[in-house]
Amino acid sequence: MYLKRAIDTLLIEWKNSNNLKPLLLRGARQVGKSCAVEHLGKTFDYFIEVNFEKRPEMKDVFARIHNVHDLANNLSIIYNTPVEAGKTLLFLDEIQASTDAIKSLWAFKEDFPGLHVVAAGSLLEFALKDLPSFGVGRIRSLFVYPFSFDEFLEAEGKSSWISAKKSSDSNNPLLEPLYNDLVQNFRTFLVVGGMPASVSAWVSTHDYRNCQTELDDIQLTYYDDFAKYSKKVDTTLLRNTLQSVILQTGGKFTYSKVEGGFRAETVKNALSLLRDAGLIKRVSHTSANGLPLGAECNNKFNKYIYLDSGLLLRILDLDLGGARQLTEMILSGAAADLVNKGGIAEMMLGWEIIKYNNPRTQHDLYYWENTSEGTLSEVDYIIAHEMKILPIECKAGVSGKMKSLYLFMRQKHLSEAVRCSLENFALLQNTDKQDSDTIRRVNIIPLFAVSNLFK
Repeated sequence: MYLKRAIDTLLIEWKNSNNLKPLLLRGARQVGKSCAVEHLGKTFDYFIEVNFEKRPEMKDVFARIHNVHDLANNLSIIYNTPVEAGKTLLFLDEIQASTDAIKSLWAFKEDFPGLHVVAAGSLLEFALKDLPSFGVGRIRSLFVYPFSFDEFLEAEGKSSWISAKKSSDSNNPLLEPLYNDLVQNFRTFLVVGGMPASVSAWVSTHDYRNCQTELDDIQLTYYDDFAKYSKKVDTTLLRNTLQSVILQTGGKFTYSKVEGGFRAETVKNALSLLRDAGLIKRVSHTSANGLPLGAECNNKFNKYIYLDSGLLLRILDLDLGGARQLTEMILSGAAADLVNKGGIAEMMLGWEIIKYNNPRTQHDLYYWENTSEGTLSEVDYIIAHEMKILPIECKAGVSGKMKSLYLFMRQKHLSEAVRCSLENFALLQNTDKQDSDTIRRVNIIPLFAVSNLFK
């Protein structure tokens, strides 16, 4: 059973493009890249999948034959399938295993421009780093992530709920019954996570235990992959660093907290490799005095978030002493507990921001902290929105005064901000007496409606 993904629309757009380029799907292992391409393949007359991990002997074919028309002819013979421009989709899967296959994408663009070629790889970023000038202007990339909450609702057959929340705002909040249903479904999503295998298990059975089995298999695959980095870094260091990222979710990452007494530089190297594998995302500190936000990063302060909430809970449960109480709190606890405990809501907010952004480019995440001595002010995320700086805070309830958020708005002379929580849509508006009676507007957007920011 194929579950619809947002990337499907972009794949069809690519298929029908007048300026066809080989397409590279990038992202962590098992986020749905291959399934999306196979689904796209059903719209073509012919489909050939060359998987370099399942058939390693195919690497020799690409190493020996550099003329892409000769290569296409040989693939047609091997797979007993025609290779025709406009009719055949050629899928090069796990392409990171063959540098020659990666280089062939250039030649397909130049010498066989009418042929639809898609490539994907689970550890692709490592290979691309060894080809620094690869594909400039000749290759198109799409970045693939686990399911977003909207995709999860779509998989559950609740597309009308997506439309309802996207048409809601502070002037037109959700009706109470639908709001309550969305809150409960978002809680479920936090536990199931967005990995396609887990989502599929949930949709098919609505049994968390089946999801956990799938998540355990995925996490074991990630650990097994660490052996492939062994020439670059100690696998024990990688595992300990990943576990430390999970334990430090929601706070600044401290190198010394990685078990094993590793030096900071070696931990930094491990973090870099985990980022390249797509398993973690860095949240960089920015002064946020202007755009682009990355121009004023302070590399001394970084946060890291793990790829998926479902996987995070499984690591907590299996490797780090149990997550049963946290899981129960997510499913039935108070909103304040959900948002403030363990940083899982803040982590989810960061990934939702990424998932609804333009997938044609890789997006960075930023946060702000007042670095003045003796202060503890912090804003969870800062994004560029409609060519302006927009601060986003992850909060619970309505009683919090959001001192950090208002301090940031005052310092940066901003009038608009967002608070994400489990509240319904609303608007907080007040007059800042400390700043020439400036009116500050904080839009409350539910955590399950982050996609509204990217309409």
